[in-house]
Amino acid sequence: MIHPSSVISDSAKLGKNVKVGPFCFIGDNVEIGDDCDLKSHVVVKGHTRIGRKNTFFQFCSIGEDCQDKKYAGEETYLEIGDNNVFRESCTIHRGTTQDNSITKIGSRNLLMVNTHLAHDCIVGDDNIFANNATIAGHVHIGDFVILGGMTAVHQFCHIGSHAFTGGGAVVLKDIPPYVMFSGIKHIPQGINAEGLKRRGYTAQQISNIKRAYKTLYRNGNSFEEATVQIETQAKDASEIGILAEFLKNATRGIAR
Repeated sequence: MIHPSSVISDSAKLGKNVKVGPFCFIGDNVEIGDDCDLKSHVVVKGHTRIGRKNTFFQFCSIGEDCQDKKYAGEETYLEIGDNNVFRESCTIHRGTTQDNSITKIGSRNLLMVNTHLAHDCIVGDDNIFANNATIAGHVHIGDFVILGGMTAVHQFCHIGSHAFTGGGAVVLKDIPPYVMFSGIKHIPQGINAEGLKRRGYTAQQISNIKRAYKTLYRNGNSFEEATVQIETQAKDASEIGILAEFLKNATRGIAR
């Protein structure tokens, strides 16, 4: 299960049936759960805790020191859930003491080739980040989000669940749940209706979300007016609740 060319620290903890391919390095304070697969040339460092059944393709760098110049070697953390896939050359950095000292990734995410996830990011479940997606520090991403290839997300932005960005999108403000964000015009382009259908949302639920989208983007409301109206809509449609909550907590302004 462990290739003889790989180097594993005596303090690292590996679960059952972990596969470690050629030329991997696993450092001090690393914990890797059962049934994980490190294909080859994978580096895992720092106080990193990895759950079960994760797959890391060649040249991934997981749990390295962050690129924030304020970082001075403090003890910080990376936590990864279960059943994630990290394709070739993914880079995932630990947190900083300027935030909560942790970078956290949920479960069942697919991070495609050359994805970068910076320090202090919090990522939910069932997301897909396409090739070369670059996510700066302190970004929060919900569940079932799709980031198109070469999407760049500015630090401290929040992206709500079920949102979708086109290829080459530059995200400078928060993207509310359900919203599709154009990679060319850099403006909202409707809701991610097709994705919602695949996830079992009913026609009525999708209609309710479209109504909320129009309230936010199409009816000439100010942000404050739209927020109040969407809070009212959420009382009769639970699927609007995450949108209302997101708008209430938006700190950078939203993409409009």
